[in-house]
Amino acid sequence: MVLSAINDAGTRRRFIPHVLNDLIKLETRPVCLTEIAYEWCSAICENYQNLRDWESLLLPSLEIGFRHLDFQDYRIEARITHTEHHKRLVGVVFESRKSEAIADLLHVWTAEGGRDDRADILLSLCTEHLVGLHDLVPSSSRLRRLVIRSVELVGYEGFEEVGMVRSTELLNHLCVTVEDMDECDDWAELLFNIIQSSGGAQLLSDWYWDLLVGLATSSESLGDEIAYNPQVIAFLTEAQEWSKLECWMGIVGMVWPPEAGGIGEKDLYRSMLLLVRQRPGAVQRLEQLMELRHCICDEDIPESLQRICEQVLKATQRDTL
Repeated sequence: MVLSAINDAGTRRRFIPHVLNDLIKLETRPVCLTEIAYEWCSAICENYQNLRDWESLLLPSLEIGFRHLDFQDYRIEARITHTEHHKRLVGVVFESRKSEAIADLLHVWTAEGGRDDRADILLSLCTEHLVGLHDLVPSSSRLRRLVIRSVELVGYEGFEEVGMVRSTELLNHLCVTVEDMDECDDWAELLFNIIQSSGGAQLLSDWYWDLLVGLATSSESLGDEIAYNPQVIAFLTEAQEWSKLECWMGIVGMVWPPEAGGIGEKDLYRSMLLLVRQRPGAVQRLEQLMELRHCICDEDIPESLQRICEQVLKATQRDTL
């Protein structure tokens, strides 16, 4: 009945707003109402040229369909059908600057029950808007959680298109933790790519370097799909980013030890020696990380790393004599 009334201006003014307001007040909402509300969004967007107040109808429709759902459970029982017309939601919802309305939209486009190729396309349209949400995210735990899931699904390629400056600004505001992640390996890949991109190492806060150390410690397959970039160490050394370099040396030792075809043993020794002269505890930290990784992943500590740690300690001891 609501859909049939969309094109009648008089009925719209008198009837539809009251229906939407009454539905928003419902304490319990059947699954079918989620499906119908999303269909309303498609119909409104399709007929927007004939509707003077079409934008004011979209946010209540999204609220009816998705506000009541558990934002930490991405499974939606409803049968969600994405259409070409739903693209118009992006501009209306994000430009409203209403955090809960944006969360409604991200919920439907990241929900497992509604995931398909068209949902991926719709979500990719949000990337430009996602990176501008750093001022809204802290005020809404629901929006923060859904933005984190959206970032995970969009991945590095999507954010590379909008630029590392804006993308890392959003990430630095989010302060993502392991508990926030659905797929830790996906986040590790994202962070690896950002760090090894042009300018990414400088822009990403220390929070994520420490986070990546933790991810590398507990994963057996992080380096399988990611190539080692020697320029990171060169940049961190030149910039005297000693805290980040200490994290990166630990990551390199776990993910790309010399015998795995990554950094050369001599290069790793020189870099470690330079680091230890600035941060004397770096060798002990690397050894602790390798022991922890050994306990978690049951991997033997590479002999090359053991040799390097011994050589660096001897060299620094000679420095103090």
